[in-house]
Amino acid sequence: MTSIERPNIVLVHWHDLGTRLGTYGVPGVPSPAVDRIAAEGVRFDRAFCATPLCSPARSALMSGRYPHANGMMGLQHLGWEYAPGIETMPMHLRGLGYHSANFGMQHESQDPSRLGYDEVYEGRDPATGWQRADTVVDEATTWLAAPDRRREPFLAVVGFFEVHRPYPADLYPPDDPATVSVPAYLPDNPHTREDLAAFHGSIRVADRAVGRLVETLRAEGLLDRTWIVFTTDHGMAFPGAKSTLYDPGIQVSLLMRPPDGSAYRREPTSRLAAHVDVLPTLIDLAGGAQPAGLHGVSHATWLRGSDIPVRAEVFAEKTYHDAYDPMRAVRTDRWKYIHNAEPGPRLLLPRDIEASATRAGMGDAHLVERAAVEVYDLTADPWERDNLAGKPEVADVERELADTLVRWQRATGDPLLDGPIPAPA
Repeated sequence: MTSIERPNIVLVHWHDLGTRLGTYGVPGVPSPAVDRIAAEGVRFDRAFCATPLCSPARSALMSGRYPHANGMMGLQHLGWEYAPGIETMPMHLRGLGYHSANFGMQHESQDPSRLGYDEVYEGRDPATGWQRADTVVDEATTWLAAPDRRREPFLAVVGFFEVHRPYPADLYPPDDPATVSVPAYLPDNPHTREDLAAFHGSIRVADRAVGRLVETLRAEGLLDRTWIVFTTDHGMAFPGAKSTLYDPGIQVSLLMRPPDGSAYRREPTSRLAAHVDVLPTLIDLAGGAQPAGLHGVSHATWLRGSDIPVRAEVFAEKTYHDAYDPMRAVRTDRWKYIHNAEPGPRLLLPRDIEASATRAGMGDAHLVERAAVEVYDLTADPWERDNLAGKPEVADVERELADTLVRWQRATGDPLLDGPIPAPA
């Protein structure tokens, strides 16, 4: 078994999934194709996005830099773009001889030509205008079957609209609401179960498309020199997840399947990992030197078998979503510290979640005023319900976490340290 020089890379990303997959221990989720990727590779059990918002999350994944440093502090369709000089994954890999193509969803720029791909395929379903999984994979599989794929290493980034809301039944036949598993942070009632059952229908459609993509790689003889990376932008679009810095909002699926026959790890891991780590890791696996200015760390040495130290913490942020809602967080193995820079409700729900069936059945307890500082012991309180900020028994921990967060903000040039951040002109 050997390592592969300049392997192909296929990066698949979904919308709004979190870790709602069978491989992450959620019963009854219809995700056999993605679960197989996990079984044949590495599943990161504690991977986190940089922010629980679509465009900024993808910007961190694709640039290896936090949103406040790469310029993408809000949604691209609301005017946010990368700052001048920011290099994306295809730009970095081009210098290593890679040919790149984007299929479907990217949500980083109104102008895809700015992102550095050699080829761009929109993958829009003619009936809905959405970049649906089946249409996107149709284009990707045609591209993968071309003879050119064997002549030079390639980066194929494959993005689905799924599993974003809405979940219309004619496109995504729902599961039986009685069979779904309800996470502990959501109310278990018919409203939530109906919503999760519809969500599962969307997962099933997206999973089948991933299965077709992997089977094309297998049929074309590409799996022996291709890394498959699977992830999502952030947590699922349910109250208490997407758009929050609680773990259901920032914990993400992250799977890395090595080339067949290669000498890389293939096992689950509890090491802390972050979306900003993906680009440094892929550059390392492709044989490149780490560019200056990236905020992530490479896990390639660990993937090759060395037991190098894990991250001590991950960081997360939120600036703009539907509205200005600035907050920053640091998470360690045990502790979470959140600084809310502006007053507001405990959960400021995005419009799609506000209109959801789950919201209709949950009451208004989430509208209570948030604290300026939140501290959670994740070992004793994994759902982050008991805010320990200001308690004498955790004063030293709170002070240390606050100092760690501010050091990170200074080191990465966070403009929030200087006051409120204006929206794009």
